[in-house]
Amino acid sequence: MTAECSPTVSVIVPAYNTAEYIVECLASAFAQTYQDFEVIVVNDGSPDTPALERALDPFRERIVYLTQKNMGLAAARNTAIRAARGRYIALLDSDDAWLPECLEVLVAALERDASVDAVYPDGIIFGDHAHAGRTYMDVCPSDGPVTFEALITQRCNVLVSLVIRREALFDAGLFDDSLRSVEDFDLWARLLARGGRMTYYRQVLVRLRKRRDSLSSDPIWMAEHALTVLEKLDRTLALDPDQKRVLRDRKDYFRAALELARAKRAFFNLEWVVARSHISRANAYFRSPRLTLASVGIRTVPGLLLKLYDWRDRFRFGASTRF
Repeated sequence: MTAECSPTVSVIVPAYNTAEYIVECLASAFAQTYQDFEVIVVNDGSPDTPALERALDPFRERIVYLTQKNMGLAAARNTAIRAARGRYIALLDSDDAWLPECLEVLVAALERDASVDAVYPDGIIFGDHAHAGRTYMDVCPSDGPVTFEALITQRCNVLVSLVIRREALFDAGLFDDSLRSVEDFDLWARLLARGGRMTYYRQVLVRLRKRRDSLSSDPIWMAEHALTVLEKLDRTLALDPDQKRVLRDRKDYFRAALELARAKRAFFNLEWVVARSHISRANAYFRSPRLTLASVGIRTVPGLLLKLYDWRDRFRFGASTRF
């Protein structure tokens, strides 16, 4: 590719506190069987900038390196997208890695069908996490067509390491800089609501690093931010009555999920009365015998219940949002 030619694909890599992982990430990009791309790394005001820039040194001649004050993942991606020259945008998180065929397979899918705006693959999860060794679609399935309703109900869960047409991103309005989580879900919902098309491959093409200390592993954080996005979509999108109903049903679900997550936090903080109050509110939605039993257990034998949870957690990582 000459200096005058634009690449077909722009690979977007936002970086924040991932200096220890970014070499593996970029090496996987440059090891692709498909080579018509540029790589844009955005340093989002990272506190590990000296280490990050040392890690980037071997790649400096092969990447576009941009820096900005810390504005969040959405803003970092938008900065790179605006600088991108490719007609396709490939999203790659700086602690993940691609398998060698990833770009070849996903770009070919978009080249074959001009009506498809974005395509995502499956990925294998690795790292210090309960889901390590499982695939993304085992944990977060995609079944049937990717529609607005399928996304909202999580029948289809979009893996963020995807390839998307650049114009589709701009038509949908790019990522919302005001969001500090669930920003990708918000963008896919806007894209689908305006008639955009997404599809997926079940082939594993990405290695997804999961960390127990990440904010995405905090069920309260995730439920709160999911509700923020759903409220925004309900307020701003022109939806038909069925889409409105699906969206509002999902808000009710996440309100209940948030109550459940707060119940669990209160339980482990030995706040028995508070935990039972949150469970009661959650169970008004879930109507679960298991939750009813948990509430009785907290009222009658909270210490025993706590020991049972401690015993269970010795044999697995992570925390469920369900009792």
